[in-house]
Amino acid sequence: MTRTPNTSTPDRSRSRPLDSLYPHAMSAAQTLYLWLTAIFITSLLVANIVGSKFFNFGTITLFGIEIAVEHSVGMFAFPMTFLLTDLLNEYFGARGARRVTLVGLAMSMVAYAFIFAAVVAPPAPAGRTFVDESMFDTVLGASGRMIIASMVAYLAGQFTDIWTFGVMKRLTGGRKIWLRATGSTIISQAVDSLAIMGVLYFFQRLADGTRPDLAFTLTAAAKGYFIKFSIAVAITPLIYAGRWIVRTWFGLEPVPTPARDPHA
Repeated sequence: MTRTPNTSTPDRSRSRPLDSLYPHAMSAAQTLYLWLTAIFITSLLVANIVGSKFFNFGTITLFGIEIAVEHSVGMFAFPMTFLLTDLLNEYFGARGARRVTLVGLAMSMVAYAFIFAAVVAPPAPAGRTFVDESMFDTVLGASGRMIIASMVAYLAGQFTDIWTFGVMKRLTGGRKIWLRATGSTIISQAVDSLAIMGVLYFFQRLADGTRPDLAFTLTAAAKGYFIKFSIAVAITPLIYAGRWIVRTWFGLEPVPTPARDPHA
């Protein structure tokens, strides 16, 4: 006798939402957002941790003035945040870019807590550790103060960048991304450069033990801004490359340009 299948009980596995069946699965937009956030936070933390060292690549002559090319080595990583902020703003709007900014702030605070714990932890005897305690405290202690200064400047610069990018996007009707990307970075990094050097002026000593004077602080801020300005112009082609990757690999298009972003 052939048994008729019982169809009175539905197949619950088929009625479950896809998220419950594959909790690890993400849409293309979610995958992109995750990667942009991860690279953004990595760049931010590396810039903060190594930022107490300054480089010197000699001098250049500009308009008859000889200028020393020197600034924090954090500039090797930090400009990546310019590019990523613009891509986040372009594809996830001001609200999405602000969320990543706040996550970056939170992770900087977590990093500072761990660095502080490492600095104050009692050291092992000299023959049972790989790093001299005074060197460790000098480098990472300065990194902790650099993170605090950076967080102040970071919030001011990021929110200025996000707001300016949105305004320029509305004014250009979503066209000329080179203009809004470069323009927003130029304006926001003026705020960032003054803020971070201003905080360090009050709280950070130089390697010789003296406090930086006002002339040093303003000169360092001006040099930092000049370097950031140059980088902002230089990475403009990367904005277009990033848009091509997002469109080709992830199949996404920029968010529409409203008359006014209700979340801005």
